[in-house]
Amino acid sequence: MTENKLIIGTAPDSWGVWFADDPKQTPWERFLDEVAESGYKWIELGPYGYLPNDPTRLAEELKQRDLKVTAGTVFTAFHRGAAQYEEAWEPARKVAELTAAMGGEHIVVIPAMWRDDVTGEAVESGELSPDQWNDLFAGHNRMGKVLLEDFGLKQQFHSHADSHVGAQADIEHLLAETDPQYLNLCLDTGHAEYCGASSLELIKNYPDRIGYLHLKQINPDILRQVNEENMTWAAANLAGVMTEPPNGLPDLRAVIEAVEGLNRPIFGIVEQDMYPVAFDVPMPIAKRTRNYLLSCGSRTAVQ
Repeated sequence: MTENKLIIGTAPDSWGVWFADDPKQTPWERFLDEVAESGYKWIELGPYGYLPNDPTRLAEELKQRDLKVTAGTVFTAFHRGAAQYEEAWEPARKVAELTAAMGGEHIVVIPAMWRDDVTGEAVESGELSPDQWNDLFAGHNRMGKVLLEDFGLKQQFHSHADSHVGAQADIEHLLAETDPQYLNLCLDTGHAEYCGASSLELIKNYPDRIGYLHLKQINPDILRQVNEENMTWAAANLAGVMTEPPNGLPDLRAVIEAVEGLNRPIFGIVEQDMYPVAFDVPMPIAKRTRNYLLSCGSRTAVQ
């Protein structure tokens, strides 16, 4: 990826895939077929184990459909102490190996949520102490260094609803205290909006730290209900807080214009959380979303 373009791709998440194996999810073969039919060229791996783990087989399946990989995804809880690094690294190593073997350049890293995604019960405090923040920073700097030096992969931190890094101030704190050589931001426009952060301000104020994008929108009316009722992220999804562009916030046309203004190549991955969803629902949405996003910028493309 050498041209200064915003390259639009998609992810298993946009087909309702949250887990490695779940009968409620679209089979992986159908996912790949429909991604190609929808006109995309780039995908994320999704949950490790959903797509084939064998690099030779996965490479052949992708080649048959003219698809390529941008990134893998890993989960961390570094704020819980130094011991968390070893716990996170073994699954991260597997994802990194497969991502690198597929020619991907990024690892999207998602922090742990502070309350149970199903019951809504708090599993820990929603606020971090100074020591916990320091553990979080140290863990990500360490992981980013290993990912870059051992695998040639760039760590892109994904702020997330119901995690400790979601609001504008939290994201800015993270960026201020981490090494830009080892950590930059996977700016998820939907999660930023959900947590009250401004995608446009982050792009304007931290242009060099925007390393990757997840493009999605939030229904503002449902978000208002979510905040009033203190709903969990999972409950909010079931309530339909994610909405098909261009029906929600933030304004993705403005986001794309700002990202194109960075004047460098960057991936923008469509991620519309839809778990669980009937198998015939995602592809029409994927096609419409692709067409809409391509209409938003002069240097926005699928390859």
